[in-house]
Amino acid sequence: MKISKGQRVTLSGILIVISFILKRITVEPMIANIFMIVAAIIAGLPIMKNALSALRYKIVGIDALVSLAVVGAMFLGEYWEAAAVTFLFMLGDYLESKTLEKTRSSIKSLLDLAPDVSVVIRDGIEVEISPEEVVKGDIVIVKPGEKISVDGTVIEGNSYVNQAAITGESIPVNKTEEDTVFSGTIIESGYLKIRADRVGEDTTFARILQMVEEAQDKKAKTQKFLEKFSRYYTPSIIVLAALLYFFTKDLVLSLTLLVIACPGALVISTPVSIVAGIGNGAKHGVLIKGGEIMEKMGKMKVLAFDKTGTLTEGKPKVTNVKAFEITEDELLKIAVIGESYSEHPLARAIIAAGEERLGSLDGKPEESEIVTGQGIKVKVEGKVYLIGNRKLMLENGVVVTKEEEDYIKGEEEHGQTVVIISSLEKMLGAISIADTVREDAKELIRNLRYQGIKKVVMLTGDNERAAAAISRELGLDEYYAELLPEGKVEVLDRLQQKFGPTAMVGDGVNDAPALASADLGIAIGGAGTDVAMETADVVLMSDEIKKLSYAIGLSRATVRNMKQNIYFAIIVAGALIAGVLGKTVFLSSGMLIHELSVLLVIVNAVRLLGYGDKGSTKPQVDL
Repeated sequence: MKISKGQRVTLSGILIVISFILKRITVEPMIANIFMIVAAIIAGLPIMKNALSALRYKIVGIDALVSLAVVGAMFLGEYWEAAAVTFLFMLGDYLESKTLEKTRSSIKSLLDLAPDVSVVIRDGIEVEISPEEVVKGDIVIVKPGEKISVDGTVIEGNSYVNQAAITGESIPVNKTEEDTVFSGTIIESGYLKIRADRVGEDTTFARILQMVEEAQDKKAKTQKFLEKFSRYYTPSIIVLAALLYFFTKDLVLSLTLLVIACPGALVISTPVSIVAGIGNGAKHGVLIKGGEIMEKMGKMKVLAFDKTGTLTEGKPKVTNVKAFEITEDELLKIAVIGESYSEHPLARAIIAAGEERLGSLDGKPEESEIVTGQGIKVKVEGKVYLIGNRKLMLENGVVVTKEEEDYIKGEEEHGQTVVIISSLEKMLGAISIADTVREDAKELIRNLRYQGIKKVVMLTGDNERAAAAISRELGLDEYYAELLPEGKVEVLDRLQQKFGPTAMVGDGVNDAPALASADLGIAIGGAGTDVAMETADVVLMSDEIKKLSYAIGLSRATVRNMKQNIYFAIIVAGALIAGVLGKTVFLSSGMLIHELSVLLVIVNAVRLLGYGDKGSTKPQVDL
């Protein structure tokens, strides 16, 4: 019959208590000792098995130290010491495993969000199947309170969807036709019909789970060092204990040193902090790919940002409407009707602004002619208008006055793209369009400076004027404009050589070379983006760029937590060894202190799970 850790601890504890009671009622001492021996065997058997397994691979670990000490204690007739050591060691191991389960609670909460059923339309009827049975192209129906089981596109319906499991966003997002939805998210109201684009292990949710689990197995440099240290440390303690016995002939003292010197708290000090930190990040929509990345992130000196889609929305918007001869509404109406057939991004921005300001406009141009590289020539309500750039005006003999030219130049100097609207005789007005800065970008830059980042720069393929305007607005240290992808890599190399560790922050689509070449690649808005998930070291699953300062703060808090644990473990180990050599710490009491130190290290790491839950608007820099 297999006995669990908890059952072993309970059973050996009961036997120890019974032994004490028997000794008190003056029963034959041997009977009481038998209970102690049985307790030691029950608790000590797994320890000895682990020790033998490790020895096969030429590893002398903590279990070997404890096993030697217990066998020695039994040989000397110190049955209470043998039982106490094995019981306390197993109790510590049990409490450690239970506490580690808590540090993985964020991952478990993700697993709990995995959908367990899907409703699809097959042969015209709704069929309930397992999510693994859904195939690409299926139509999936999701109702209020149900989990979405695929990554897909909404083809019918309107709903508010809780995307916290994927993006970390606390507020539900409205989803309508043509919007993208993700597996693991939950419909809070309304219903959706979704065309399955990604299914099974290809979904964003499945890939997040896989990457988080892999990240927890990727070790930090500190963790690797401590593991190497323990491999040499353990044999050294055995040699020291043998020398101690050789010179003192005190077997009890030598056995006590073997057990008390176990570096248990030191070995676990780093991995438990890393697991807690990665779990916390996953809960808040920040995917950190391993302990080494967690350590590295807090050491960055320079952050280099892509512009479009990272510091900006990535969607052109109308920022200003200026009319010279007619009203602004009349000017916008002409532009909206004139651009109604165009698929150009600037045209879509004008149409969107018109609908927001004037409502739906049904009019269409009577004639429309695209002038490549210049704009369009249209007839609206019997009149011909030109909508485009300066070159279009010049080609058609339209006179632009000094006042009008000064206005256009002023807008362009602020990074705006200006669309000019005119009749065949004169300019009627201008519409300024720009890729607007993200609402949380300014807050992010402030937070990064507050966190001590040495330099914040922008790398963009956009023109000099637009880059300068964004840089001024955000208060960046430097900007580099009109860069091709290889140009960004070259700039990153110069920044690394001049200032030290440099991170590249991009949208994960066209920044793959830069993300890969930087000391640390950080992708913004990685939900559903293959390149972001695969290339970057850190992925912010939502478009909330301010979470970058949270991720950096979490990294630093995790590293501090690791250091706290390491220093505490070293101090305790040193004090216990000194106590043993000074004959003030004995086997059972020393083992109790040792196991308590292990537990305190774990409890300290568990505090990381609460990082970021304090509701502060400023980035947390202390823990």
